[in-house]
Amino acid sequence: MIKREVKKSQVPVALVTGATGFVGSHLARRLFHEGWQVHILIRANSKVPPAAEFSHMTIHVYDGSTSSMISCIKLASPDVVFHLASLFLSQHEASEVDALIQSNVLFGAQLLEGMNAGGVRFIINTGTSWQHFNNENYNPVCLYAATKQAFQALVEYYVQAHGFSVITLKLFDTYGSDDPRQKLFYLLNKASYSGELLNMSEGNQMIDIVHIDDVVDAYLIAAQRLLGGRVLHHEIYSISSGQPLSLRELVQRYCEVTKNAINVNWGGRPYRNREVMSTWSNGESLGGWKPKIDLNAGLAKMGKI
Repeated sequence: MIKREVKKSQVPVALVTGATGFVGSHLARRLFHEGWQVHILIRANSKVPPAAEFSHMTIHVYDGSTSSMISCIKLASPDVVFHLASLFLSQHEASEVDALIQSNVLFGAQLLEGMNAGGVRFIINTGTSWQHFNNENYNPVCLYAATKQAFQALVEYYVQAHGFSVITLKLFDTYGSDDPRQKLFYLLNKASYSGELLNMSEGNQMIDIVHIDDVVDAYLIAAQRLLGGRVLHHEIYSISSGQPLSLRELVQRYCEVTKNAINVNWGGRPYRNREVMSTWSNGESLGGWKPKIDLNAGLAKMGKI
């Protein structure tokens, strides 16, 4: 096997997109603590997280144009780009199509073009298990998942035409004690405090959930694989707990571990269109990675937020 030439740098340089989000902010902070020089790429209206680590990072403001993207990447000159920025919508309205394409396809295309102009060849892309409805090779759950697949197709062009080395990590559900997203555990906490009745579906859909610290580990392992010259084209890995639970089981486990009482009305709302009843299980595992934080330990860290 012929290894690609790897840029030699005493301190590795990272450019992180999506650093203002839950997963991206954790990754950026972890990279800083691991000794990376961290650059983050944001839009002018983005709010940088208040964590102290961000004061040590270089912030590049992107104005929406390809020329701006090229300038930002040339200034950062990263060894590895960590691409986590995206707009997530489980279901979309017609008015949201433009935003989905701009955030998940156009932005990514500009990022790849900027990398090419700046001579940067290593990128870790973030995909989703929702590209695999009914455990199929490709069947997008929703338009969001379809845009993820569209960007993956763009990646292939830059791999074949410009010699990019790429790792795509396909994530499942993620969680952690400081998660601000209004997802399941946020709703459970809110209901435990208010005592309000929480309407849910029948609860038989399966959920594969991975703690944020384990997710970040996967990005770091992928980065070392790229920097080690072991990725020649485009590798795709599933970042799965391997232990999916039904929504009912997950809520029960949450209540048992955190001692929070939740008043749930099972069947109080219908399943969504194309509800993910079974999780994707055909993905390849990332060598050297497996989840270290089991669900009970992760939930215990959450406690009463």
